[in-house]
Amino acid sequence: MRKFETLVLISPELPVEARDAALEKIKGVIERSEGQIAEVDVWGMRDLAYPVRKLQRGYYVRFEYCGPGAIVAELERNLRITEGILKFLTVKLDDEVEGGVN
Repeated sequence: MRKFETLVLISPELPVEARDAALEKIKGVIERSEGQIAEVDVWGMRDLAYPVRKLQRGYYVRFEYCGPGAIVAELERNLRITEGILKFLTVKLDDEVEGGVN
C-alpha cells in the first residue's frame, strides 16, 4: 500500500450540509477503493493567494490515506464531478507502507 495526501479546496458558497456531504462522499470513495484513512485535517475557511472562479476565500480539507495506486484515479474522478469542489491536489507521501495506516 502507498500513502497519499489530498488537499481539497471547497467553495465557500456551498452550504454546510452540502459541504459535509461532499466530505463524507470523499471518505466513502477512499474506503470503497480499499483505502484506509489515516487523518482528516480540516483547515477551515482561508483567504486564497489568487482568485479561483472569482472567489477570494475557500474551505480547505486535507486527507491523508493509504491504499493501492488506483485509489488516486478514482478519488480524483469523483472530485472532478462533485459540485462545490474548486481545486484539489494529491501527493504521494510514501511508496510502501507496512500494514496500512501508520
